[in-house]
Order: sequence, then C-alpha cells, then structure tokens
Amino acid sequence: MAAEDLPSEFDVVILGTGLAESVVAAACSRVGQRVLHVDRRSYYAANWASFTFNALLTWIQEHQAESLSEEVQDRSSLVEEGEELIYLSGSDSASISNLQVFCYISEEAEEEEEPLNTTEEEEAGAAGEDAAKEPSETESAGSKEEETGEAAEGDEQAAQEQGEEPEADQPQPSAPPSQSEPTRKKISYTQLEKEGRRFNIDLVSKLMYSRGSLVDLLIKSNVSRYAEFKNVTRILTYRHGSVEQVPCSRADVFASRQLSVVEKRKLMRFLTSCVEETEEHQAYNGRPFLEFLREQQLGDNLQHFLLHSIAMVTEDTLTEVGLASTRHFLRCLGRYGNTPFLFPVYGLGEIPQCFCRMSAVFGGIYCLRHSVSCLIVDKDSNRCKAVIDSRGQRISCSHFVVEDGFVGADRQVTTPTRLLSRAVLITDASVLPGNSEQQVSLVTVPPTDGRPAVNMVELSPSTMTCIPGTYLVHLTCQSVGSAYEDLSPVVTRMFCTAECQDQENRPAVLWCLYFNMADGSGVEPEGHDLPSNVYVCSGPDGALGHEHAIKQAESIFLKILPEEEFCPPAPNPEDIIYDGENTAPTSTGEEEGLTAAGGEGEEKQQEQQEMETSLQPEE
Repeated sequence: MAAEDLPSEFDVVILGTGLAESVVAAACSRVGQRVLHVDRRSYYAANWASFTFNALLTWIQEHQAESLSEEVQDRSSLVEEGEELIYLSGSDSASISNLQVFCYISEEAEEEEEPLNTTEEEEAGAAGEDAAKEPSETESAGSKEEETGEAAEGDEQAAQEQGEEPEADQPQPSAPPSQSEPTRKKISYTQLEKEGRRFNIDLVSKLMYSRGSLVDLLIKSNVSRYAEFKNVTRILTYRHGSVEQVPCSRADVFASRQLSVVEKRKLMRFLTSCVEETEEHQAYNGRPFLEFLREQQLGDNLQHFLLHSIAMVTEDTLTEVGLASTRHFLRCLGRYGNTPFLFPVYGLGEIPQCFCRMSAVFGGIYCLRHSVSCLIVDKDSNRCKAVIDSRGQRISCSHFVVEDGFVGADRQVTTPTRLLSRAVLITDASVLPGNSEQQVSLVTVPPTDGRPAVNMVELSPSTMTCIPGTYLVHLTCQSVGSAYEDLSPVVTRMFCTAECQDQENRPAVLWCLYFNMADGSGVEPEGHDLPSNVYVCSGPDGALGHEHAIKQAESIFLKILPEEEFCPPAPNPEDIIYDGENTAPTSTGEEEGLTAAGGEGEEKQQEQQEMETSLQPEE
C-alpha cells in the first residue's frame, strides 16, 4: 500500500516483520483488530529472512558499509499539550557483526582443479561484479585463511585422530563417496551468480519440531496452507573424525550397523523407559544427565548418541532437563517421518511471510521501506496514544509492538549482549553421501577443547534452497569469539576448504559466510523504559526450535487482548456462508481446528488433511 494513503487510526501498529511480530500481526488481524505493519527494510522477516545469493551479497555490502547516523527530525510540532515524544533508533545494524566471506572457486569454469581462496571481508559488495579482483590481496588473505584452517585442523585432529578408532570408522563414510564422486559437478563463481535466484539462504538456522508450538500453531490457524514442508530425513553426528548416522527411531535402531545386538536392546529399553517419568528418574534430579546415563549401563556409543544427538544437551546438564528433552524428541518421532523435524521448502524466511499473508487477508496493512520514527506518549497515563511515521504522519493507535533493535539505547535494559556464531556454506557434496541425493540432515558436533557444541543443518536441492550439484550447510553455536574463530575449526575438519590430500573424501566448500548475530534469548523484553502499551519482540535465539518466538508472540497478544483466542482457525473459502444464503450449516475452520486438538486418532487424521499436500516428497 502506498504510504500516502495510510489511515490516521489503527488499533495496533507493529514495527518489524520478524517471526514474533508477524505472528502478533496475524493473531490481531484475525480477531478483527485494525493492524498497520511496517518495516524500514526492503524485505520481510528481518533477521529471520531468506535471501537469494545475489540479494545476500547486497545484504553483506550494506552491513559492511559504515552506517551513517540518520538526522533526527524535529517532530515537536505534532505534539499536543500533555504529550511527549520518545524517539526510536534509526538502525538495527548492531544485531549483525563480524562478517567474513571466503570464496574457494574460480570465477570461470576451468579444466584444471585449482581452488581459488578469496577473502571478501572488505570487498563483499564487489563480489557480484568481480570475485577475483585485486589478486595480491586475494592471495595473501587466502593464504592467511589456509594457514589458520590448517593450524586448527592440526590441533584438533591431533587430539582426535591419533588412535585406531578413526581408521575403524573411516570405511563407513568413504564407501559411498567412491560411487558418487564422479557425479560431482564443477561449479564456478559465475554460475553461482547466474543461478543465484535459485538459492534461498536463511540468516537463522532452525528446524520445526513436528509436535512443537510452531507446527501446532500453523495447523490450528490454517496458516500451513501457505507453505510446503519437507521431512528432515536423518540425524547425523560427528565422532572420532567421521560422520555417523544416529539411530533414533525403532526402524533405525534395528537397521543400524554401528550398534551390536546388545546395544540395540539396551537403547530400545532405555528409550521405552524414558517415555514416562518414573520415581527412578526423579531420584537423579539435580545430578548430571551424563552420570544418569552411565549408571544405566549404557556404553560410550549409546551415551554419545543420547547426550548429543537425541537430548542435544551438554554433559553437565541436569538429569531432569536431559530427560525432558529426550521425551520431547521421542514425542515428535513418527508424526510426519522417521525424525522429529520438518523444514519449510524455500527456507525459514517463508514462515514469517505466511503469517503476514494471513494478517493481510484479514485486513492488515503492510508497508516496507517505511518506519516509525517516534512515539507520542500521554504524560498522565504513560501510554502510547499515537506514532509518527518516517514521513511525518501522525497515526493514532491503542498498542505498539516493536522489534528490540529499534528501541533506543537509552530505553533498553542494560544486560550483557549474547551472540550466536553463524556460518553458511555452499558445498559440492554431502557430508555423508548415500543412495539418495535428496537428504535433509541435522548434524550434531559435540563440544571439544572448550568450544561449544555446533548444530549443522545440511539442505539438498530438494528443499529449493540451492541449485542442483550443491548443498547448503548452516552452522550455529553460542559465541565464544567471532564466528570465524568459533566455526572455522569445525569447517576445516569436516570440509575441504583449500588444496588438501583427502579432497575426494570430504565435500569441498565453494563459498562461505561467517557472521555473528544477537541472541534473542539474551534480550529482556520486560523492564524497558517504555509506556505500558508498548511491547518489545526479540530476534532469533540459539535454540533449534521456535518455542521462544511463539511463546513471546502469544504473551504479547494476550496482554493486548486478554479475552480473545490466540490465532483462531481461519475458515476455508468453501466453508464461508454469506448472508442471505439458505444453506445447511457446514463444518467451519474453527471446528476443524478444535478437532485437531482433540483425540489422538482425530488429531492424526486432521493433521494429515492439513499438511498432506505440503509434505509430499519432491520429485
């Protein structure tokens, strides 16, 4: 909608199109609230966004450029007696930092295999025009990166690969590559640019638990009709210098070649006992989960799988927390596939846009490249009664929802900033090639040498996030240093980033990006020096699921409209009965939603109807 046409009064004004803000917008519009949803960016989803390859290069350029301080315009002429202004921040650039880009392929396709190491930390903007510009800087930066990678590889592999176990594990991943290696395509940088629109690269890396709050909300609200989903087909772990598949379902356990018959029986017995909490479990409350696993007479193999890949916790995690995570994992198994996870086709950036679409269907008004510059607050009630947009228009509202990055520093709660380390890789092969090239994998990398655990998500072209012949790999961990310092050792152990002797045994990195992102779970939404009807949404957190954002959105909605239902089901078009029609009552979307939340058999049938089309495997 054109900004000049904006009405002068709304019930709710929302600044920022992240996941939590978009869910609030959809929930408010659905129950009849007049919603204005704006974002000063040119794209939806904020730090939850997905970009094409070329758009990502532009995004990198914008964040690496020096941010110019915007001139604060005087809006005092729009303030009436008894009112005061609160100015908002002009930029959220502080949420992204330490961007580093590396390219390991030549600009044009060559017959000889000569990986080109290119550091684009200072020239990411020019990457779209000339990736191999400035040869002297390129070679020196590339050699520096290579030395860093080799040093990290030498230090960590010396500790992990001197024993006999890596040699014993090596044949498992090396057998399939010998068959799939000849099919590797040689990709040039020019090809990445030319086919860049076929990439959908997420800024945040998450998966959807099949019984998590996001999937339940998508089904309940009928927003699932706007997207398609794929099963995560396997869970892998990095152990003893090689990648192994984790047996988590009953079929996986009995088909596993890594476990002995005794181990299979122990694992099945343990998983069965974890379904319900028992007095034996309660006796270990307050004690480390690893201690509990050891006393269950589970071997090192099973302890590793359960701790790092099923519960996905650390060794010092309390037993009650580890068992709760294990139960959640088991509850999600089998709902849509043999793992607990789903991934949206075209990337995670689709999810906020789906909720924005629902809001628009029910009357929400959207304006990108448009913002709110300040709030007008009533001094007596300390409530926000209006906002002033970036064009100087005064817009009355009853409630205001804002992304935390747009709250001025003088109004924020002073808490230590927590960061996430992120890496995005484009590779030429899977970390564990198999019979199918359409695998979607979650890889867990346990913590080592004081480094945090890393979650890796490997996406195949079937997810519509990368071109055929490539894989898109996302790595995420809690920050200790910069993203490059935290994640490059993992990358150099598991991938080939330069000339190396065992290149045929490891996938090659074609292009990669490192950056740090603010951890949304470290932002305190309460306690800001803001009016009582202004609500702050934080950005993405470091968890694998979406629980934090969905709970935050529901909490804000209930503060705005405590008497209303959160995201009631939208009716199907064929179920709408118009005034004057003498038609027998039919099943509405609301009734279907309640059925989905009912008995297990009805729930299963309803969920299958809701997402049947979405979960069809791609051809």
